[in-house]
Amino acid sequence: MKFFNTLTRKKDDFEPLEGNTVRIYSCGPTVYNYAHIGNLRAYLFMDLLRRGLRYNGYDLKHVMNITDVGHLVSDADTGEDKMEKAAREQKKDPYEIAAFYTKEFFADFERLNIEKPEIIAKATDHIAEMEKYVQEIMENGYAYETGNGVYFDISKLDRYGILSGTNTEEQMAGARIEVDSEKRNPLDFALWIKAPENHIMKWDSQWGKCYPGWHIECSAMGRKYLGDVFDIHTGGEDHIPIHHENEIAQAKGATGKIPAKFWMHVAFLTVDGGKMSKSLGNCYRIAELQEKGFEPLAYRYFCLNSHYKSKLNFTFDALKGAQTSLNRLREGIKQHALGNDSAEKEEIAQYKEQFREAINDDLNSPKALAILWEVVRKEKKSKDYLDLILDFDRVLGLDLDIEKIKKLEESKEDSMSDEVKALIEQRNQARAEKNWAEADRIRDLLNQMGIQINDKKA
Repeated sequence: MKFFNTLTRKKDDFEPLEGNTVRIYSCGPTVYNYAHIGNLRAYLFMDLLRRGLRYNGYDLKHVMNITDVGHLVSDADTGEDKMEKAAREQKKDPYEIAAFYTKEFFADFERLNIEKPEIIAKATDHIAEMEKYVQEIMENGYAYETGNGVYFDISKLDRYGILSGTNTEEQMAGARIEVDSEKRNPLDFALWIKAPENHIMKWDSQWGKCYPGWHIECSAMGRKYLGDVFDIHTGGEDHIPIHHENEIAQAKGATGKIPAKFWMHVAFLTVDGGKMSKSLGNCYRIAELQEKGFEPLAYRYFCLNSHYKSKLNFTFDALKGAQTSLNRLREGIKQHALGNDSAEKEEIAQYKEQFREAINDDLNSPKALAILWEVVRKEKKSKDYLDLILDFDRVLGLDLDIEKIKKLEESKEDSMSDEVKALIEQRNQARAEKNWAEADRIRDLLNQMGIQINDKKA
């Protein structure tokens, strides 16, 4: 397998550091609000990586954190804690908020067929490990205390910015110290934050009542479960310049080592060519896509159509195309389930090798999908091809098992709403009146809702 490594800026051959087990750390959600489709693209990538590794016979030890304290409004240690802000705005206990949104987050995992990592680590369950990690950094001379907290001293590193290629001198020249005048360098970042009197989430420590900085959480939990150095660290590309850079700094301060061999980052999702924004009302949730008649797996298919390192632009027209393709894919699979022909073993082996090569080339999911479609479109209908499709689906995760497809169709029929029935009736009326434009419009709407219409020429 080859993966693009942000640390080396090239595709590197992958082999586990120890034995056959791949140790992975993935940055998880800050559970102060619902996850939107941009957030979830990162976890679909994470899931594709997991499935691809297992397809190649590796075992997994995978940790994902749940940030329920310490992530400030700005990733660069400014503003208030996101959990505290949510608690104030919603007039609820922050632990109650964290529990609710964690549950909703994993509900989206189920909708999208995303597997849970082996270890889910909540930040608030690991305060002692974080305090110990900060203490080690201080003892090694890489941190100092101010009136507001404990800061990492980036001037002590041989190089800060190794992951992002940041020119520290240029950044320092243009930076201003606004949060804490006692900071030695403008780019020094908080490891441990002294809590104000009214701060809800705080713990007794050797530096008084405090709460952890966001970056220290991942460092402490990653080391606890995976050791000083593990195989792969994943996250969104927005993590590169600050969060992951700071994780590397912390690990070098504590252990002298970069904590992961491979750093893998998924590109941003845009909406209608622009950024997602609450003010624009385009931070769509999976549940909202369902309300508009799209299946969650249509969004998974949409993401698989683009390489994880490529920026992906979401539009409802594109999602509509993904839903239509997924529906057609299922129809083709059903034909193979009824087929009585046999396929050549050599041909099956060749397709398997092509698919594996695509996945092993930095998780090339668009190419893997193209190979899947080539098999589905075979004129010869064979259960041998069906078995091959199911083998591919171990990686793609589209629930292409014929029994699951049948159950899905049955559930759609059983739950067909009065709205759908009315649309079908309206379309029949439009066809009778030869109003083809209206009939096509309603057909497209029904397709979005997962209702396939197969017409005979009128």
